[in-house]
Amino acid sequence: MHDFCFTIPYGLILVCGGIIGYAKKGSTASLAGGLGTGFLLILAGYLSLQAFQKRKNSYFALIIETACAAILTWVMGQRYMQTSKIMPAGIVAGISIFMTIFYFYKIATGGNHIPAKTE
Repeated sequence: MHDFCFTIPYGLILVCGGIIGYAKKGSTASLAGGLGTGFLLILAGYLSLQAFQKRKNSYFALIIETACAAILTWVMGQRYMQTSKIMPAGIVAGISIFMTIFYFYKIATGGNHIPAKTE
């Protein structure tokens, strides 16, 4: 599976979560965190998609994706430990753990595996 298939929806979920957190509680931290990391992940997913269309790997995008997911795992995990509330901190931390593992797997296996072009 190619990383942009998960990264772009993951970024959109974070953007929506930041907007919802701001709308419900007036939390500018939720807005800034959700929009910042969400748009960064969407950009990284787009870069990865563009590289894939050129039949290449974008290791820069993969590093951005991994860093964002790892930081979100740590931050939201700490938030969950403080509040013990599954929504939203526990959910985001859980998703971020799986995404971090996925991105580390992609780095370890050499990025997106691009099939040979058939003539």
